[in-house]
Amino acid sequence: MVHRPITVVIVGMLFILAGCLGIAYHVKDFSQPDSKLSELIWVLVIRLLGVMCGVLLFLRVDWARWLAVIWLLYHVIIGALHSKSEMFVHIGLLIVVTVLLFLPVSSAYFRYKSQK
Repeated sequence: MVHRPITVVIVGMLFILAGCLGIAYHVKDFSQPDSKLSELIWVLVIRLLGVMCGVLLFLRVDWARWLAVIWLLYHVIIGALHSKSEMFVHIGLLIVVTVLLFLPVSSAYFRYKSQK
């Protein structure tokens, strides 16, 4: 399989977009006097990890699928600390993303190794 399946494109773009928007949203927090630097750095690392997941999915890195699932699972846990509705939204996203990344067409894409 040479072409990237639409399922991988959708999930990869979702992770890149979520990571970039999260970074843009939290950059303003650095100028807040009451912000904790260690917490801000942790949030930015998590957001960069999301971007990295999306990029690695496009680069056909198989373990990036698991990293994406773990990233979303982390957000389910964080969402549960905020509100039930946020947790349920993240659970829904986790289910959809997991199904899309482990469909047979997606799995075949990650198994395929191009010969150079």
